[in-house]
Amino acid sequence: MELVVTGVIVALTLALLLYSRRSKAKPSRLPPGPPALPLIGNSLQIDKRAPDRSLIQLGRKYGPVFTVWLGPRPAVVLCGFEAVKEALVNQAEDFGARGTVPSIRKVTRGYGIASSNGFRSRQLRSFAISALRDFGNGSKSLEDFIRQEAECLVEIFKKSGESPFDPTFQLNSATANIMCAIVFGNRFDYQDPKLLALLRMIDENMKVISSPWGQLYDLLPNLLDHLPGPHNRLFENADKIKNFLREMIQLHKNTHAKGERQDFIDSFLLRMKEEKDNPRSEFNDENLLLSTFNIFLAGTDTTSSTMRWGLLLFLKYPEVQERIQGEIDRVIGMERTPCIGDREKMPYTNAAIREIQRYSNIIPLNLPHTVTKDTEFRGFLIPKGMIVIPLLASVLHDPCCWETPESFNVDHFLDERGQLKHKEAFLPFSIGNRMCIGEEVAQTQIFIFLTTLLQNFTIRSPLEPPAINVKPLSSGFSTLHHPYRLYCVPREPVRGPVRE
Repeated sequence: MELVVTGVIVALTLALLLYSRRSKAKPSRLPPGPPALPLIGNSLQIDKRAPDRSLIQLGRKYGPVFTVWLGPRPAVVLCGFEAVKEALVNQAEDFGARGTVPSIRKVTRGYGIASSNGFRSRQLRSFAISALRDFGNGSKSLEDFIRQEAECLVEIFKKSGESPFDPTFQLNSATANIMCAIVFGNRFDYQDPKLLALLRMIDENMKVISSPWGQLYDLLPNLLDHLPGPHNRLFENADKIKNFLREMIQLHKNTHAKGERQDFIDSFLLRMKEEKDNPRSEFNDENLLLSTFNIFLAGTDTTSSTMRWGLLLFLKYPEVQERIQGEIDRVIGMERTPCIGDREKMPYTNAAIREIQRYSNIIPLNLPHTVTKDTEFRGFLIPKGMIVIPLLASVLHDPCCWETPESFNVDHFLDERGQLKHKEAFLPFSIGNRMCIGEEVAQTQIFIFLTTLLQNFTIRSPLEPPAINVKPLSSGFSTLHHPYRLYCVPREPVRGPVRE
């Protein structure tokens, strides 16, 4: 045992000497940052349950552009709206590549929309944006699917009576069904075993990837690949989800009619056929599988999470809920389901939804970028291939852009006349040429789902509002809220001519 301990001490000492000598031997124009240890980098200085908060604190000390070591790999962090905008917009081509996250890389191997780069990324992103825009141009639009699903969600909420329940399953099911409509062309019953299994795996994976174990894997993947632990569930679940998607793709191949585009898979299969003789085509089975995987998972969890945060904040601030309901009564009434055309007539509701997205800060670290060449930025030199973290949390909570950045405040998005106010730092979907391609789909869902629920119910909590905790439970890959329960009080039809 003593020999083992001695060996470890000697190895660490040699590693420290090597690191120190290498640092002195290679002058660098990297941004400044905290001193790092060999192998583990700055991991001891970063809170695994709130890495965004730790990085914001480091930014206050080292400036809006600084270097941290994620295990043995250096990364440049961009803090605050101005630094993020300057990089992702003003130098979009330089900062436009997707950085490698070991856990995501292991699942996708560089295929699909989210983690690809270069020609592949440009082809797949352009195609996906077009496919999402054109979805439902036939007899039934995307908005029709969302309104129908919102009505189903209301019926599911009604079944609870006025008993308290956790809305996670219901909201996950609703958003998953919208993604099913987009990707597969159909929805599932909320009790369908396949849907239940998918939702369980997605929920578990989001918890794992946001946990200390998930972050530890991304720091030391080569080591943890050989160790047991919860991180392995991430890859087991991903394989099962991909197997389900392979079955759905094969079903489409078996039944695909010539020229028919009912969903994303149909559109991709048609493009594959058109480019079958093109040796450079990126429209192949692997990119179909991983693009479908990207769209389905990203669209399901982030939208559901935003709505769960929204309901939690309505419980904490019932006056916000009441003002939204007043606007619903004036603009929509109780006779029909809300539609996207109502949005422009409802400035307070729009402002509240945007503040929910800002406050909840769903993807606090953003997805990492990397520079495509040696890049000059604010007097520093970032070498080609280095990971760049445009910290979205530091933008959505930037004290230079928001009056009360740490508080939920709908007035952030309202002018003195009570009209919706544009805020340049409102970037929940990031910015630049790698911003989220599903922004419009997500915004449509959030508006229609939340307004339909508040049209039909007043949402209440078993706790008094002061006792409700709206601080994040953790904020790794995704910002998770504390578990909560709510109950629904059905609303009576409003009497009198209140609609505009």
